[in-house]
Amino acid sequence: MEALTLQAAQERVDEWIKTVGVRYFGELTNLGILMEEVGELSRLMVRRYGEQSFKESDKGKELADEMADVLWVLICLANQTGVNLTAALEKNFEKKNIRDADRHRNNEKLK
Repeated sequence: MEALTLQAAQERVDEWIKTVGVRYFGELTNLGILMEEVGELSRLMVRRYGEQSFKESDKGKELADEMADVLWVLICLANQTGVNLTAALEKNFEKKNIRDADRHRNNEKLK
């Protein structure tokens, strides 16, 4: 199975939205949905790795699925706003490599 690139993911989500999903929700609606999905991921992480115990409604939830939900909505927002996620991520790496070249290495808290 061939790896799914960010560009291919953006294209596949766009195709799915236009054929199965009918149309994109508005950008602000999708922003709200993104926050909901991040909340669901947070809830599961807090229960799995934090101190909170699982509730009955939490059982059967998978981290991978929750992360994929976050990624899906983020891709929708990128498509709607004309953001090329591949180019954006490359630019972000450049920024971090310049800004943080020694920052983390010199952070006493990380030693």
